Amino acid sequence: MTGRTWDRTAHAYRMVLLMVLLRPLGNLSLAWGMKHSASLLSGAPLSNLFVVLKPFGAGGVSLLLFTLLIRIATLSVADLSLVLPLTALGYVFSTALGRFVLGEAVSRTQWLGTVLIFLGASLLTSERRVSTA
Repeated sequence: MTGRTWDRTAHAYRMVLLMVLLRPLGNLSLAWGMKHSASLLSGAPLSNLFVVLKPFGAGGVSLLLFTLLIRIATLSVADLSLVLPLTALGYVFSTALGRFVLGEAVSRTQWLGTVLIFLGASLLTSERRVSTA
């Protein structure tokens, strides 16, 4: 691997790691905000907008938008077939955050599903691939 290719690969993996960490945190923040504002939700779109404007809702939306921008940038240097399986690891973190931070009930079947996601992502990304374009 040449120096330039190595730099591009390392950059792609750093960006994917950032996405894998930020997306679950954005989902956690948004879920926290929605769960603690349930009394405001009446099914009306305007009510939902007010919940999203509260600190945890706004923080969650901001993190998710930032993650989307990072994904766009990552796809400029790495293949979709590499990026998406790696970002699926965020589901494992999201499940753990839901269970241990939000106190959600997570069944054995759900944990097994997260393990399968992890194993599948590991298999799909076992080869190093970065766009050459």
